[in-house]
Amino acid sequence: MPTPDYIATIRRVYGPGRLLLPGVSTVVVRTDLEPGQIHLLLTKRADTGRWSLPSGIVEPSEQPAAAALRELLEETRITAQVERLALLTTDPDVVYPNGDRCQYVSMCFRCRYVSGEAQVGDEESTEVSWFAANELPEDLGDIQIRRIHCALEDRDDCVFDV
Repeated sequence: MPTPDYIATIRRVYGPGRLLLPGVSTVVVRTDLEPGQIHLLLTKRADTGRWSLPSGIVEPSEQPAAAALRELLEETRITAQVERLALLTTDPDVVYPNGDRCQYVSMCFRCRYVSGEAQVGDEESTEVSWFAANELPEDLGDIQIRRIHCALEDRDDCVFDV
């Protein structure tokens, strides 16, 4: 995924050390594909080849929910409506191939599908597809599974780690 310009500027001064960054992801729920069945939107990441939730970084002056919807549209060409913040947590460090280290304060939003045909929208993904919630790909990581679980729980509040 391309590094946002403001992060590249920080990296030129700071180097590859750990940056704490705001990250967003979306669990897009769709109920109109099969009666009584919930479907979720996933992307196959170009960098790892694994299925994942649409996600990205909040840019300066951007609200997190707006960032989540922007990333969703850029990556999948899907429009959705944010229903609630499902999970707020700090993820483990990520070390990129160039040695840059980041830790994301991750905000996962439960969203309702509004419109659009799922398709690859940028170079970050190689595939985009809807999956029945009870038939998700086996290569989803634990972080992705937890985000989905929190978004699908029947609750109005957000899950926080303490």
